Amino acid sequence: MYDFVSGPLVWVAFAVFIGGLAFKFVTTYASAKGEKVVLPTFSGKHGLRSLLHWVVPFRNRNTRLRPIFTLISFGFHLCLLATPLFLMAHNVLWHRAFGVRLPSIPDPLADVMTVIVVLGGGFFFLRRLAVPVVRYVSDWKDFVLVLVAVGPFVTGFASHQQLLPGDTLLILHVVSGVVWLMVIPFTRIVHMMWYPFTRAFMGSEFGYVRHARDW
Repeated sequence: MYDFVSGPLVWVAFAVFIGGLAFKFVTTYASAKGEKVVLPTFSGKHGLRSLLHWVVPFRNRNTRLRPIFTLISFGFHLCLLATPLFLMAHNVLWHRAFGVRLPSIPDPLADVMTVIVVLGGGFFFLRRLAVPVVRYVSDWKDFVLVLVAVGPFVTGFASHQQLLPGDTLLILHVVSGVVWLMVIPFTRIVHMMWYPFTRAFMGSEFGYVRHARDW
């Protein structure tokens, strides 16, 4: 079972992930081109300025008004992206599959980053229940997506701690990672890929069209 989920199933997941993203990019570009609003007003200068400004915590007024949320959100997203990329065990797999070597983070640090992701996921789950404005725009799929996002981290942490004998947790870890990859292009999780473009568009809209800052 492990050989199947860590071999063919992973390659299927990457194919769906890359193919789905390519489809989304092509259709979104075609839609933007058809609208005749997005592309003519796009400014690389203002878009890059906005992107660089908003990726730094507390540089804009919106993040300064919500310091606790800002810290949790930035910590969650940073660890969500960095942990699977730079985990030493994953780097071995990257090298075997693609011949790529990335810097590795120590396992104790990876455990801390994993806990940050899991706790952050719990915060966002409860926030969707507790905050009326967020609850109003949420449905059952949003709660499931939070579980999908943290699933690989929960199973990976449990597997690393060897909470169950054998390969059970390792198989669950790979399967949850496969599910995570495959749903990214087709759910709201795709915002992780869309963010640079949406931020650049908003920066262009404010800077190039309105001649104002977007923060």
